[in-house]
Amino acid sequence: MQVDILIDRLTECLVERSTGRTVETKYIKRENPIKKREYSGWKFDWDITMKNGYSIYELFVEGNDIVQGRISLKIEGGVVNIDIVETAPHNFGHEGKYEGVGGHLFAIACKISFDAGCDGVVAFDAKSSLVEYYKKELGAIEIYPRRLVIFEDAAQKLLDQYIRK
Repeated sequence: MQVDILIDRLTECLVERSTGRTVETKYIKRENPIKKREYSGWKFDWDITMKNGYSIYELFVEGNDIVQGRISLKIEGGVVNIDIVETAPHNFGHEGKYEGVGGHLFAIACKISFDAGCDGVVAFDAKSSLVEYYKKELGAIEIYPRRLVIFEDAAQKLLDQYIRK
């Protein structure tokens, strides 16, 4: 799968667009398959990624059970490989409820990488039109055409930005 999420801006945690207020977040690993009705309006079929052995992590605003975004990943060869990253439909574009979802989802992948002993290394395939964008926004490095890696220093920056101690 090619990652094609736009990162509206890197924020400190998530920012509610209408008020400019920063909100606290939490994320959980999805244990049960996602039912089709749970991703109605989303771009991707989240059931397929889970069937292919990827773990799904969901991002929430603290105290709320509405999913703000999802990321699917698995650890392979000492690296966290991302399959899909997607913001919830209500966060799409410049009219979305929260800013910072895309960056936060990548930070979750970096946290999982550090926790698994992978030194924060995260890899993904990007649509060709977004390669330079991810290099600039996430500090990713292109190692093959469209194959990008976030290494330890860039991963730590994302972690410091989004993941609360």
